[in-house]
Amino acid sequence: MADFDYLALDVAGREKRGQVSAVTIEEARARLSARKLYVVRIEPGTGGAPAAPALLSRRITWRRRLSAKQLTLFTRQLATLAQVSPLEEALRTIARQTEQPQVGQVLGQVHAGVVEGRRLSEAMTREATSFPPLYRAMVAAGEASGTLPSILERLADLQERQAKVRGKVMTALAYPIVLAVVAIAVVFALMVFVVPQVVEQFDTVGQTLPLLTRIVIGLSNFLVGWWWALALGLIGAGLLGWRALRDPAIRLRFDRGLLRLPLLGRLVRDLHAARLSRTLATMVASRLPLLEGLTLTVSTVHNRALRVASEGLVEAIRGGGSLSAALRRAGVFPPLLVYMAASGEASGQLDAMLERAADYMEREFDAFTATALSLLEPLIIVLMGGIVALIVLSILLPILQLDTLAGA
Repeated sequence: MADFDYLALDVAGREKRGQVSAVTIEEARARLSARKLYVVRIEPGTGGAPAAPALLSRRITWRRRLSAKQLTLFTRQLATLAQVSPLEEALRTIARQTEQPQVGQVLGQVHAGVVEGRRLSEAMTREATSFPPLYRAMVAAGEASGTLPSILERLADLQERQAKVRGKVMTALAYPIVLAVVAIAVVFALMVFVVPQVVEQFDTVGQTLPLLTRIVIGLSNFLVGWWWALALGLIGAGLLGWRALRDPAIRLRFDRGLLRLPLLGRLVRDLHAARLSRTLATMVASRLPLLEGLTLTVSTVHNRALRVASEGLVEAIRGGGSLSAALRRAGVFPPLLVYMAASGEASGQLDAMLERAADYMEREFDAFTATALSLLEPLIIVLMGGIVALIVLSILLPILQLDTLAGA
C-alpha cells in the first residue's frame, strides 16, 4: 500500500492537504471522496510533507491579488488563446502583454507551475487568493473532460454577467447616496453657520419667539456646541454594529430580518438567488456533478440566511433528493427558481433552465431599481426642500411677528 499526497477542497471550499494510503491512485481518490473532499491534485507521496506552493506563497500574495475585473479579463483572454495555441504559450503571452506588474507576477507564478508539468488548476493554487476554489474547481473539471476552452468561455461569461450586476447595483446606489450626503451637508451648513447669525438679531427683541423658531435655534445650538459628540456617537454606533454583525448568530438574525422587509427583502432575495442560479448553471453546464457544484456555489452566497438554506440544499441532495424539492422545502428561494429547476430536471436541461431563471430575476432587478430610482431621487429632493423650507420659515416667523407688532 502506497502513500499519496493530495490537495483537495472540503464542503466549505477550504483547501485540505495531506497524505492518504491506498493501493492505487483511484482507490485514494475514492477514499477522499468518501470523506466529502473534492480532489484538486493527487500524486504519489514523497515520504514527507506534501509540497504546498499556495501556502508558501501566501506570505507574498497579500501584496498582489487579481481584482474581479482583472480576473475576468484574464479568463476571457485565456479562453480565446487556448483555442488556437498551447496553454503554456497562452499563459506566457498574457503575462507578457499585461501592463500591470502585480498581474504579471500572479500570471508568472501560474505559468511557472504549468511549465513544471502541473495541471492549470494545480498551478493556480500557487495564487489561491486570486483564483478562488470555485474557479479552480471549474478549471479542473474542464481539464478532466478535455473541454477547458469551453469551460473558460463559460467562466468568462459568468464573471462578466456578475460584474454587470455589480455595476448596476453600484449605479443604483451611487446617485441617491451622493444626493443624500449633499442634502445632509447643506442642512448642516444652514444650521451651523446661517441660523446662528440670523437669530442673533432676535436676542434684543424681548418677545417670545414662535415654537418652530425655538426648536430650530435649539437644534442649531446643539449642532454648534456638540457636533463632535454627535460624530463620535455615529462612529461608535457604526463600530458597534459592525462588531455585532461579525457574530454569526446576530448576522444570521439580521440577514433573516433583511429578507422579511417588504420591498428590499424581495430585492435582496432575488439578487442572491439569481447569482446562485447562474453560478450553478455554469457549473452544471461544465459537467461538474450537481452536488459538488452546489457545494462550491454555497461559498459565493453572502446572505447568511440564504447560505444556511443553500447548505440545507447540499444535505438534502446528498440524501438523495432533487434540487427542486430541496429548493421548495427551504422556503426562502423565489417560486420561479423552484419551478424552473423542476422543469430543468424533468427535461434534462437543468443548466438551461437555471440560466433562464437567472436572466428573468436579473431583468426583474433592473425593472425594480429603475422604478425605485425614479421615485427615490425626487423624494430626497422634496425632503431636502421641506427641511430647508422649515428652516427659512423659522427665520421668517419672528420677522413677520415683529412687523405685526410694529404695525399695531
